[in-house]
Amino acid sequence: MNRPFLSRLLALFFLGIAVAGAAPKTVVSIEGDRFFINGRPTYEGRTWNGKKIEGLMMNSRMVQGIFDDLNPATVSRWAYPDTGKWDAERNTREFLAAMPVWRAHGLLSFTINFQGGSPEGYSRNQPWHNSAFNADGTLRPDYLARMKRIVDFADDLGMVVVLGYFYFGQDERLADEAAVIRAVDAATRWVLDQGWRNVIIEVNNECNVRYDHPILQPDRVHELIDRVKAAKAPAGHRLLVSTSYGGGTVPKENVVRSADFLLLHGNGVAEPAKIAELVKKTRAVPGYTAKPIFFNEDDHFNFEVPANNFTAAVGEYAGWGYFDFRMKGEGFAAGYQSIPADWGLGSPRKLGFFRLLAEITGTAPGPYARP
Repeated sequence: MNRPFLSRLLALFFLGIAVAGAAPKTVVSIEGDRFFINGRPTYEGRTWNGKKIEGLMMNSRMVQGIFDDLNPATVSRWAYPDTGKWDAERNTREFLAAMPVWRAHGLLSFTINFQGGSPEGYSRNQPWHNSAFNADGTLRPDYLARMKRIVDFADDLGMVVVLGYFYFGQDERLADEAAVIRAVDAATRWVLDQGWRNVIIEVNNECNVRYDHPILQPDRVHELIDRVKAAKAPAGHRLLVSTSYGGGTVPKENVVRSADFLLLHGNGVAEPAKIAELVKKTRAVPGYTAKPIFFNEDDHFNFEVPANNFTAAVGEYAGWGYFDFRMKGEGFAAGYQSIPADWGLGSPRKLGFFRLLAEITGTAPGPYARP
């Protein structure tokens, strides 16, 4: 066999390995009001305290996994206590290292955003600049590179990524509506071109809260949901997509009709009974057909008592999502949304959530490969 031919043969062989290696390991789908992973319902066969868990999506708000601050006037706010400097690469690296621990406790999904969330927990003003989008709606390669590492590893772990595009307070980084549409198209195409099947889309976080662009507000946000749905991968599949509203808000009819699944927020809802009522009201919205419902943000805890927001959601057959930020006076280990973040389980609240999650899902935490 001559050397040039052998070289071409080896090149084709290794190309075949690369293509095969790129095949997704984790495929999320929906049947009625249940989520499936790789053709099997989530938490298959599981019940807890007489309530069906099979088909639910349990979530945690981990939106800052690719956080950076492009504003030199504010970046020093996020300095790590041990180095005195902010480090976007360290943040993503430590996020990756924690993911197997979350998965080992039964967490099947996490929310991560292209524009993050408030690194202070809640903020009226947001002078920092954290966005994967340029002003014209094109994508920033550094943000994409960090996101790719996270989604790839989630695929390896059998986890679903709830990928948010926009966050209020940062959406004004885009120049106009044309830039918003360009950003949606570019982000959607990027996800589809990666070949992932473990990503579902949240167009924007809390569409009814302080968005500058009308197309991101409640009356028109379904236009972007439909736009994401219309985009197809080369293999013919599309992305599952929705949006969310502020705490305690029932989704509007236009979103209920367009979305593949419905996202609720429990912020401001301190009584578990009202969480259950919120789920019931959502199913009563005109145009509702059987589709999954889950909370992907709730800042209420009390995990040690039988009646809390987590158990109330599960009682109405809705998944639940943990939202934790560092409260005044707390140490570095507290909170996931606060920057710099400790992505481990180092605070009592984090441990409380993950222990209850493992109990409800019937998961016995065990070893998982680290990146």
